[in-house]
This record gives sequence, structure tokens and C-alpha cells, in this order.
Amino acid sequence: MQQNLLQTPIEYLKGVGPHRGELLRKELGIHKYGDLVNFFPNRYIDRTRYYKINELQNTTSEVQIIGKIIHIKTVEFGKNKKRLVATFVDDTGQMELVWFQGHKWIRESLKLNEVIVIFGKCSSFNGTFNMAHPEMELLSEHQKSLRSAMQAIYPSTETLANRGVSNRVIIKMMQQLFLETQNLFSETLPDYLINELKLISKKAALFNIHFPKSSEALAKAQFRLKFEELFFIQLQLITKNLIQKHKIKGHPFTSVGQHFNDFYQNHLPFELTNAQKRVIKEIRTDMGSNAQMNRLLQGDVGSGKTIVAFMSMLLAIDNGFQACLMAPTEILANQHFLGLSELAKTANINIQLLTGSTKTADRKIIHEALEDGSLHILIGTHALLEDKVQFKNLGLAVIDEQHRFGVEQRSKLWKKNEIPPHVLVMTATPIPRTLAMSLYGDLDISVIDELPPGRKPIQTVHRFDSNRLKVWKFLKDEIALGRQIYIVYPLIQESEKMDFKDLMDGYESISRDFPLPQYSISILHGKMKPADKESEMKRFAEGKTNIMVATTVIEVGVNVPNASVMIIESAERFGLSQLHQLRGRVGRGAEQSYCILMTSHKLSSDSKIRMETMVSTNDGFEIAEVDLKLRGPGDLMGTQQSGVLNLQIADIVKDKDILLLARNYAIQLLREDASMHKPEHATLRAVFIEMTKKKNIWNYIS
Repeated sequence: MQQNLLQTPIEYLKGVGPHRGELLRKELGIHKYGDLVNFFPNRYIDRTRYYKINELQNTTSEVQIIGKIIHIKTVEFGKNKKRLVATFVDDTGQMELVWFQGHKWIRESLKLNEVIVIFGKCSSFNGTFNMAHPEMELLSEHQKSLRSAMQAIYPSTETLANRGVSNRVIIKMMQQLFLETQNLFSETLPDYLINELKLISKKAALFNIHFPKSSEALAKAQFRLKFEELFFIQLQLITKNLIQKHKIKGHPFTSVGQHFNDFYQNHLPFELTNAQKRVIKEIRTDMGSNAQMNRLLQGDVGSGKTIVAFMSMLLAIDNGFQACLMAPTEILANQHFLGLSELAKTANINIQLLTGSTKTADRKIIHEALEDGSLHILIGTHALLEDKVQFKNLGLAVIDEQHRFGVEQRSKLWKKNEIPPHVLVMTATPIPRTLAMSLYGDLDISVIDELPPGRKPIQTVHRFDSNRLKVWKFLKDEIALGRQIYIVYPLIQESEKMDFKDLMDGYESISRDFPLPQYSISILHGKMKPADKESEMKRFAEGKTNIMVATTVIEVGVNVPNASVMIIESAERFGLSQLHQLRGRVGRGAEQSYCILMTSHKLSSDSKIRMETMVSTNDGFEIAEVDLKLRGPGDLMGTQQSGVLNLQIADIVKDKDILLLARNYAIQLLREDASMHKPEHATLRAVFIEMTKKKNIWNYIS
């Protein structure tokens, strides 16, 4: 339809006006006619059925009844409170309609003995049914209005409800909108796509999503609109990837030189798995081309991502460039520094660590060595982003656990060079395929999906608090064999008194059950000074203590191959990905390792599913799929990324088949006509250009 009509400010729609327009803008983000058309219902009610009063039951579902009001009265109750009560009858009995607010104008609008249709939820009180704040309409109006068999229920807010913008008011606005626009919505998809997928037209889809004539018509409308939404997102992500490959030049790392070859042939600490070899090959191909690499490396805890990152850095150094690795916390940056220094000890490579704790004198040396090129690899936290940090020639930036960094922070790294460095983003949080395609559809994805040889899968069991004595006996047996134990308590927020108390109470009771001098215990929590944390970690790593009692501080950053048991207290208070990360702290040596999930007997159904999932699988991707179903995409990716998936109608968990279909069609289309210049893509191109102008979420992804 003429685009300009959809651009009309919402207050110009008959029945809206400036006051309601302001409310719609603030509460629902509806600014223009086009926003209202795309404001989709979140459920529907069957309005084909009319109930009789003698058929009513105490249920939570809404019903509609035809009848008339024969009497109205005001009843006082409580202190200075009144309610308006009307007696409503049909040919089978009578009931009450009740209002607690807005008495004056409701009383004025009620007419006795007129045939009306009421709609709402019923409840029974002293044997009489009543309906509070019903929707009401004259039967004659009801039969005339643009009504469908399924009535749409729209998302709302408390403020809207209090200001009288009810669901019925929104339906009226919607009807008015369709009258004013005459449902002349123009097509957005090419004809061949519509025919091939047997999609209904855009016009029919929009009408039937708001006013479905039947559940079949509704299903067709939903499929059409979900496909379109996901198709355009994929078009944008894949186009962005193609543009990156064509436009953003990268440093071609053409030679595989001395450092890489010497390390690969003579100093590999263990044989690489086939998955690691495959990923290194993918990275080498990317960095050998003229385009900037943008690759996401996914691998479960302990799958050997660090060695892949290190070998990629050696390629950069062999080609005369520097590399950096940015981690979200000091503990993790420290661990990477120790790990990479260990790998690099035979090579003549200068590696330094830069964090908030680095002393000023050391910083000065690091800055100078970076600028004159004598520093090859810099590892650090956000400190790497400071303006003072200038590289001579940064060729590769590795970012660990990237969902903890905002986009602006990442782009600061790019700006440190005229030609942006190659980028390798690593995560140990397995991301389900559907989510990865939506969040990182513009990054190429590599997955390390096998663990190094000799690693035994961790055995996971779920035990209730009442089994504690048996669990403690098992711990004593393991310690007698020379193994070490983690016991982790939930500390959701550092300030929660209760959680801190849990940890201290736990520490005291463990100290009683595992007394000195036979046993020694370390403790670790967020309130400790960094130096104390460091020394406790060190004592445990060196085997001077048998048990480490900790909060989730332990989740990242400790590698103790001799630790064979992970006990997670109050496991029901952790999310799946956190449980999986914690479990990954053990199982790093050759011995059999165990993870014991301790919970109370009272478990919600979600908690039960989480425990069962942990016991049944060690596969991070399987766990991530369950987590996605339980929590939804926003929660899974943390706050920075949750805005990425403000989808209007599709749901990437429930609609993952449609997402795959949309992605495949988008890839096919761009393969054949990347610039969308073919005549049959003219409409598509216009819509696409319009969408990319909007500062929408996907312009910010990666």
C-alpha cells in the first residue's frame, strides 16, 4: 500500500487522539499506523460460542452470554468503598455484573432491558455467578462489527488497563485501521517464493492475524508472517557476512612459518583431535584470504580451544603481526596468560599480561614494547581497550566469552589499526544452532565437538540433602585416594546475606566433618581481596588443601587436574549452563571424575528437568537446547544480547523449522542474486533497503 499512509502518526487514527496516542507510544512503542498493523496478538479466544447462564462453571476461561440488565444498584462494602452491581438475565437464569471503579460513567452507559452481549471471566460467590468489569456491546452492534470467530487478545500493561485502553479498545483501533487502509497492504516477498511455499498474500496474512475467520486461516497467517520476519533477518545477517568478506580487507597471512611449524612438529603437549585440526584449517583458510576473518569458535569446557587460539596467534607472528587475547575477568585473563606462556616457553615469543591491577611502571614497558613491535602477544581484560594501548600492527584479536562484551567495546579493538585485525571469538557456552544462526548469522562458525583423548566422561548424580552422610563418606574415600574436591554454594549476588551465610555455615559444618590435621580446607568467595583469592587458589592447585569450598567465583579460571569431585549445593538454584560450566571444572585429569548435585526434596518442574538433563548428558549443545526451551533466548544470552531477539511474531525456539527454511531460502537467493537486482526481486530489494535504514538490532550484532 502507499507507504506514506503507514507512516501516519497514530494519534490521527479515528478514536485515538493525542492522549491515547501518547499512551500507545510510551507503553507499547506504537508510533505510527505501520506499528499498529504489526502489533500482533499473543493469544486468541473462540467467540463462536454463546453460553447460557445455567451452563456456567467456575473456570478461568472467558465466556460470552446474550441477555439483558433488569436492575442496577450501588453496594457499600469495607471502609468508604462502593461497588456497582447489575442483575443480568437470560431465559435460563440470572447472574450479577460487578464494577469496582468508574461507577459514574458506567452507570450512565447502562440501559435496562436492552439485548446485549457480555464477555469476561465468571466466578461463583454464594451460589450466584458474577462477572467483574465485563466487556459489553449491543447485540445489533455485535452482529455488525468486523468480527472473527477467534478473538485476538493483545499484549497489554497495567497502565493501559488503568487508563481504560482495554483489549476491546485495541480491537476497535485495529478495525478502524483496516477500514482506513482498506487492507491495501503491498506484497513484500517475490511471487516465486510465495508459490513455492504456498504462502498466503501479505494482505490476507495481516487480516487473518488480527481477525481470523478460523483456526486454519490463523495458522496460515502465522506461518506466512513468521517466515517473512525470519527471512528478512537472515537476509540481513548473510548480506552483512558477504559485505564483510568483499569490502573489509584483512591482512593476508600467506606463510605458515617457523613458529607454527616448530610448535606443531616438536612441542604439541598432546595429539590434536580431528575437530581441532579441522578448525585450525578453517582459520588458516580465512586468514590466508584477503578478507577479514570473523569466526565464532564454540567448544565445550575442556575441548581445547586455547591451543587452537595459540596456533592462530603463531600464524599472525609468522607473518610479522601481533596478536591479542581479551577475556572478561582478571582471573580468566591470568589463566590464559599462564596457559599460553606454558605453551610458548620453547619459542622465542614475548607474551605480556595487562589488567586493571598491572602496575604503572610495568604498563609503561608494555606500551613501549607494543609500539615498537617487540611484544608479540598481549593478553588482558577491558584494559586492552584503553586509548593508550597502541599496537605496532595488530593482526589477530581473540575474544573469549564474547557475550560478556558489549559491541562498542569490541569495535574499539578494530580502530587500533587501519586494516582491521582478524577476529576469533571463543565461547565455552554452547549456543544452540537456532540461536547461533540468529545471533551470529553474520559470523562463520567453527565447533570443536570432541574432547581430547584419555578424558573420561564425568559421572553426574543427583542426591537429596537427606543422603548427605553417604555423600560425605564417598568424599573421604576419594580424598584417601589422593584426590581433591570442590564444594560450590550458590551466591546469586555478592550482597545477598542469606547466600553468604549459606557459604559460611557450609564451611563450618564441613570443617567439623573433615577436621584438621587429617583434612585441610580452602575457602573462596567474592568478598575476599584479590591477593587472598590468589593464595587460596594456589594452595588448592598445589595440593596443599583437599577441599575447596567456594561460590561460583570458581566457575571460570581454575584448572586443577587432580580435582575429581564437584559437589554443587542447592543445585536447584543454578541455571543449566552454570551447572554445566561448574561441572567442567573437574574431569581434567586421567582419573574418573564425579559431579554430585545436592538439592532439597522440594523441586519445581523446571528444576527437575534441569537435574535430569545434567544426569543424562555431558553434551553442552544438548544442554543448551534444553536451557533455551526453559528460559527463552533473551535470558540465555544475557542482557547485552537479549535485545537482539525482539521478534514481533516468530519464536526461535518454537519456530526453529521455519528459521532453517528461511535461512536456506535467503542463502539460495543471495547466491543467485547477491545485489537483488533481478526484476523479480525489485519489491524485496525496496523492503530490504527500507529495513536496513532503520537502526534496527541487527546493525549492532558483532
